[in-house]
Amino acid sequence: MIRKAEVRDLDRIMEIIKATIEEMKTYGNTQWDENYPQKNDFIGDVESESLYVSEENGELYGFICANFVEPDEYKDINWESNEKCLILHRMSINPKYRNQGTATKLIKFAEKTAKENGVNYIKTDTYSINKKMNTLLLKLGYIHRGNMNFLGKEKEFYCYDKKI
Repeated sequence: MIRKAEVRDLDRIMEIIKATIEEMKTYGNTQWDENYPQKNDFIGDVESESLYVSEENGELYGFICANFVEPDEYKDINWESNEKCLILHRMSINPKYRNQGTATKLIKFAEKTAKENGVNYIKTDTYSINKKMNTLLLKLGYIHRGNMNFLGKEKEFYCYDKKI
């Protein structure tokens, strides 16, 4: 079941973040670290009702933030459209529940929610060396539109969009 995240979910979300950061380190991915994302990022997401969790049998499988907050760095990307769009941020799957389709379900849920609210366009980005996320976005029909420097990271982020 996918639902809006609540304050009571934050500790479990931060546990997933910690495990994800440790896993990312094993293949040299510094997209997330002790500085980002922070609990305050998720508190803001909960308060703005833009954070969604996948939960089964009381276990948190993963989460995604979907809102209309477009990073300033997006302005230099050659996007397909300038229309109103939903932006996907901060998605992670609990390592115990990976490779079960949860990430696909969360993205498809965000797409469905966008359409239900009259939005037919989605943008997102991920770190260039985050092979899993880059592969997933391409598999789901997202188109690579360009690269940007972001969060002071050494490598570029790849930017994607999709008409839905």
